Amino acid sequence: MTDKRSDLPVAARLFDEGGHLLLEGVPHAQALGFELVEVRRNHATVKVPYRDELIGNPDTGVIHGGVVTSLLDNTSGIAVVCALADPVPIATLDLRIDYMRPARPHTDILAHAHCYRVTRSIAFVRGTAYEDSEDDPLATSHAAFMLRTNGSGTGGKADS
Repeated sequence: MTDKRSDLPVAARLFDEGGHLLLEGVPHAQALGFELVEVRRNHATVKVPYRDELIGNPDTGVIHGGVVTSLLDNTSGIAVVCALADPVPIATLDLRIDYMRPARPHTDILAHAHCYRVTRSIAFVRGTAYEDSEDDPLATSHAAFMLRTNGSGTGGKADS
């Protein structure tokens, strides 16, 4: 995992050196076996390793679409944390998934998310689920996360 701690906002530096606390705080992500691959300012990449119990249809051997949805949601949330100046509770407000194609059988899936805008109360994120290249996505997502703030906004466009 790439982790340039000084490059990340305070909120993202709060998780341990392995980057695990964000995923360990979500039992569903733990049960699905999500692994943090990379974090950087406004960005996160997470992997779900292929396991037989994640198959949606035994005839195809493809990971269930609900796992892909959860992967994109969790990765997007981590990207929000990597964009915030200070840690605040967040919640998924809206999540749209567009499925482009089925996953390949017996293959790990990655998701990359970019938090591109943070306002006083909402963060906006785009994500992609893929196997080998983001240029050949399984699914794309657009999400909005509610930020519980103490009245002071972070506002503005997130840094690239």
